[in-house]
Amino acid sequence: MKQYDVIALGELLIDFAPYSTNEAGYPILSANPGGAPGNFLAALTKYGCRTAMIGKVGDDAFGKALVKTLEDAGIATGGIRIDPNVFTTLAFVSLDASGNRDFSFARKPGADTCLTPEEVDEALIADAKVFHFGTLSLTDEPAAGATRHAIELAKRHGALISLDPNLRKPLWKREEDAREAIEWSLHQADIVKISDEEIDWLWGLSPEEGAEKLLREYGVSLVYATLGPKGCYAANGTNRVTVQSPSGIHVVDTTGAGDIFGGSAMSQFIRCKKTPADLTETELRRIVSFACTAASLSTQTHGGIASVPEYSDVTRKMEE
Repeated sequence: MKQYDVIALGELLIDFAPYSTNEAGYPILSANPGGAPGNFLAALTKYGCRTAMIGKVGDDAFGKALVKTLEDAGIATGGIRIDPNVFTTLAFVSLDASGNRDFSFARKPGADTCLTPEEVDEALIADAKVFHFGTLSLTDEPAAGATRHAIELAKRHGALISLDPNLRKPLWKREEDAREAIEWSLHQADIVKISDEEIDWLWGLSPEEGAEKLLREYGVSLVYATLGPKGCYAANGTNRVTVQSPSGIHVVDTTGAGDIFGGSAMSQFIRCKKTPADLTETELRRIVSFACTAASLSTQTHGGIASVPEYSDVTRKMEE
């Protein structure tokens, strides 16, 4: 029996988000632990799954704080490397009146881009049912090579491959590079969580058309096409469901909501103990309803990891 349900590889960083302004009009920033894979794993762990992280942070106060945050969340950190030669990556988030985000990054380089293939722990990957990644680890070498190597290892050891493209245009030198990396990544994955905006950017298709394309042309077995505050369209080989997000949510900060959707959906998928293609319509709807509700509730507070709601709060909201 494998020790871990899910292992994720990718960026660990600090999100600086504004919570006020000073007398001169400059934002006063709050530092929160971030990085899509960490947020994803935090939701999984909160909902009873065994998880571990592979990545790199700097040998600095923020790097040490991030490792401790993951440990406190119950995520195994043996796969995280600490590098004294680079700083932990920083992200600066600006929010509009609706709580939607814009990002800028201090990452030239950031520690997360400096993970090498040799630093990827094969024994850890061999001990996982699911390997998860995003494309931010493909923007720069050597982390891009480490990511490709880890995917090869995961496939060799029989893990399902999970992907959230998580497009962040400012981190790519050219949009063509981002498109190429995302296309390659989609061809590797069994389970894909992708936004309606990403589908439109890639192919100019609707979420439903994009999901069908992934199932038909890319070999993906299960697609979650998220629709922002509207919910999610999900599909596997035989079933299609559309689920609306719950009403009555006062949005404060959407940071990490997509990651929490992904981790929440994965947690419920693992509970089913089935392959992605074998999920029934009822099971698929329950998975997506749980994930939409968890992600929506997470937007009521700031940050990513810290905003994962309690399981009981999610199920209570689903019953309303």
